[in-house]
This record gives sequence, C-alpha cells and structure tokens, in this order.
Amino acid sequence: MSGGHGELPVAARVRRLEERLIAAGLVTDDELDEVLAQVFASAAPANGARMVARAWTDPAYRDRLLADGNAAAAELGFGAGSHGYLLKVVENTASVHNMIVCTLCSCYPTALLGPSPSWYKSFAYRSRAVREPRGVLAEFGLELPDDTEIRVWDANSETRYLVLPQRPEAADGMDENALASLVTSNGLIGTAVR
Repeated sequence: MSGGHGELPVAARVRRLEERLIAAGLVTDDELDEVLAQVFASAAPANGARMVARAWTDPAYRDRLLADGNAAAAELGFGAGSHGYLLKVVENTASVHNMIVCTLCSCYPTALLGPSPSWYKSFAYRSRAVREPRGVLAEFGLELPDDTEIRVWDANSETRYLVLPQRPEAADGMDENALASLVTSNGLIGTAVR
C-alpha cells in the first residue's frame, strides 16, 4: 500500500479518521455515535420534499429557495447550513434537467435527503454521471428528449446541491402534504423526474 488514501473505500478512510480522533482524546466512540444519531434522527428525504412542495405552492418561497438554499431550508426548520456547507438549489425546467454527483467522494445534503443511497457513493455513478449523464439517467429509467439540456452539478465539502423538480401538471388543488408525497430522493438528486 502506498500510504495514500485514494485506494481505500470512503468508509475505511472515515474509520481511520475516527480512530485518530479517539486516540488523540478529542472524542470518544460514544460521542461520535451520538452525533450521527442526532443527524440521522431528523435527516430524511421528506425534508427536501417539503421544501419542494412549498416552492411549488409559494412562488416567493421558490424564489428564496433558488437564491439562498440555506435560508430557505432554515425557514422550514432544516439546518442545512448548520453543517457548514452552502446549499445550492437548481431548478428543472421544460428544457433543462439537473443531476447531482460528487465526483471526489459522496458529499450530499444528508439533513434534507437522509442517508445517501449506495449507488450515489459508487465509483461507477461518480465517474459516469459527468461523462455520460444521459446514459446514466437511462439506466435509472429516465429517458429525456434529445433537446433537453442535462446539467451535472458536482457537490463538494463546501457546496451541496438539491434539485427542484418541475411541478407536475396534475398538481392543481393538491395541498403541500400531497405534493410532498410525490417527491422522491432520486428526484431531489435528479435521477428521476420527481
């Protein structure tokens, strides 16, 4: 082994870091477990879906969401910004479809989307999403018209992304809860329409 970290899976690198922090006396294993429990207790795709549903029903909120994702998340009680990253929300339109990836590791707005799916962390997704997004989307069952522009956003430790899917045409008269139930975590990543 060369001593670099690139050849180790992300989970192994994280565990090494945890072990070093524990050995240095900066934190205990129990404290780390408690932090993770707190994060995951309130982290769910339903949070991001609620933001989308609000944006679909409240044009002023939609504008705030696109201008400042952190502030818009905070309005609904979600602490996306409290985790130290900028939340950028990108909007799907009739001519543009957005897709999120983290090519370096698996940066992801966990507070709004819950734990990331295993495929999001996979090398295949991370490498192919940028090179051949249309093909990757087709593997998810999402066939877009040839004239639809696909924009791929590369998340990192400083900036995380969330896709604002297009509002369904048949959504008139639906309340926020009903609209939120239409939104999936894949839709918030851009590998599904909603």
